[in-house]
Amino acid sequence: MSITRDNIMTLEAYSKYRKENKTSIMAHRQLRSVRLGEHLNMQFESELTIRYQIQEILRVEKQFEEQGIQDELDAYAPLVPDGSNWKATMLIEYTDVDQRKIALTQLIGIEDMTYIEVEGFKRVYAISDEDLDRETETKTSAVHFCRFEFNEAAKKAIKYGAKVTLGCDHPNYTVRVSIPLNQLESLREDLN
Repeated sequence: MSITRDNIMTLEAYSKYRKENKTSIMAHRQLRSVRLGEHLNMQFESELTIRYQIQEILRVEKQFEEQGIQDELDAYAPLVPDGSNWKATMLIEYTDVDQRKIALTQLIGIEDMTYIEVEGFKRVYAISDEDLDRETETKTSAVHFCRFEFNEAAKKAIKYGAKVTLGCDHPNYTVRVSIPLNQLESLREDLN
């Protein structure tokens, strides 16, 4: 199901929905979050997480104007996986502000060096920040949007239980982790 103006809830309807569903939505978001080392969190998006993000922005901004709603849809709806890919928000996380400032100068290009490796296939590197460039010559952003595009054979392998690894081969941040089975089961749904 795609997210459109016609299926966005009014602020009143969303307020009720939010009270009843926030706990389950946060559990879903947590299920789709994969830590890549100590400082990288890949939040794999779904229709539910993006719909929640849009509704939350509209709620916080008390946005009910048609153009404001459309602007949020235009910004976030493209982050919903479309059956051939996984889409993720990459968060570079450092609790110490000074340490984060230093790290962001040392991690330029990290978003393009992050990959998914399906057992038996070549690495699929992220296609990143398609909406706008999020780094300068001197630092990167703490948030990037990534798309991992799979061919039919890799999609089939993922669906039938192949081991899947998330990794990064940036010279200043080299790490790889197997995506845990419970997260992988949730991510498989995006490939339908």
